[in-house]
Amino acid sequence: MTIEASGQDGASRSRRLRLGMVGGGRGAFIGAVHRIAARLDDRWSLVAGALSSSPEKARASGADLLIAPDRVYDDAAAMAKAEAAREDRIDAVSIVTPNHAHFEPAKHFLEAGFHVICDKPLTTGLAQARELARIAKNKGVVFAVTHNYTGYPLIREARALVRSGALGAVRVVQVEYAQDWLATRIEEEGQKQAAWRTDPAKSGPAGSVGDIGSHAFNLAEFVAGVKVERLCADLTAFAPGRRLDDNAHMLLRFAGGARGALWCSQVAVGEENGLTLRVYGETGSLSWAQENPNVLVHTPIGEPPRLIRRNGAGSSAVSQRVSRTPSGHPEGYLEGFANLYSDIADQIEARLAGTSAPSEALDVPTVDDGVRGVAFIEAAVRSSQGDARWEAIEDG
Repeated sequence: MTIEASGQDGASRSRRLRLGMVGGGRGAFIGAVHRIAARLDDRWSLVAGALSSSPEKARASGADLLIAPDRVYDDAAAMAKAEAAREDRIDAVSIVTPNHAHFEPAKHFLEAGFHVICDKPLTTGLAQARELARIAKNKGVVFAVTHNYTGYPLIREARALVRSGALGAVRVVQVEYAQDWLATRIEEEGQKQAAWRTDPAKSGPAGSVGDIGSHAFNLAEFVAGVKVERLCADLTAFAPGRRLDDNAHMLLRFAGGARGALWCSQVAVGEENGLTLRVYGETGSLSWAQENPNVLVHTPIGEPPRLIRRNGAGSSAVSQRVSRTPSGHPEGYLEGFANLYSDIADQIEARLAGTSAPSEALDVPTVDDGVRGVAFIEAAVRSSQGDARWEAIEDG
């Protein structure tokens, strides 16, 4: 998949895949991340976009990105219609808008038959998420949700270890995601990223739970291989006057009897991006921290801890496949996104060729994972509103 990881992957390609983007214009954070990730393995070319709700800003952003003027569109609906009529139409669209602006663009492109890559959470409501899943399945297209931490090499290694039975049956899953950037009300100071994330009209019914708690939830299920069935949650807005939660504590009950806990916070002073995961089974445990992403700790019962290093000691082909640099040279956030983009490229290229994608390219969060993420958010909000009563995650 990634050229540096495997020398040459042996695939015969006549062109890069053509990517469109909705959102991500001047001043946007996550759009630039997606563009870097898409370019990293030289699989994609950005050729079209509806980059802003402001036509003037959209055109200026298109010029910045060297997109041909006739492929810079005023809105997603116009873009989907025009691109569908082109012989050199885009292969996929990446939706990198705030949460409330995911559903309509995704629906337009799905109905036009395009593959979709969407930032999380999928939508701001479960009914909309289910509708996107239904359309995607009816159209038979790839729909990926960019929970980028699933692309980290040692997260793939951890998932494979659990699947192999190295831990035995999973008993306990502990996950936390702590930041401090919203410790004060910077949304009142013109900080764009804080403003929309704390606005229910744009973020949806949750704040930190939707923004980073959804990542923690997805990561726990991705690695542990078991789904959360019920949760009880206590959501809090510590910053005076803030309308959405900036901290949440939850208890989790997994299918099969495992138990867990999730903490997410954006007011944890001193924390930068403290996403950590610990999985405990009958015969061993795993521990991983995003701020030190190139080390995974595996402890078999009754034995000393084993350090598994990305592309180094103890790592397997599973993580080496998605590693680019020699051991000791850190990889992380951007490369995790890039691994998703390259796996998605594998899936789309296989469809274009009329073949099956390699199984190792399928470990990408799908529209069904996106639906679960929205169901998780809604269950957490309901639980907290009911004084932390137990609530089922209703993704079906």
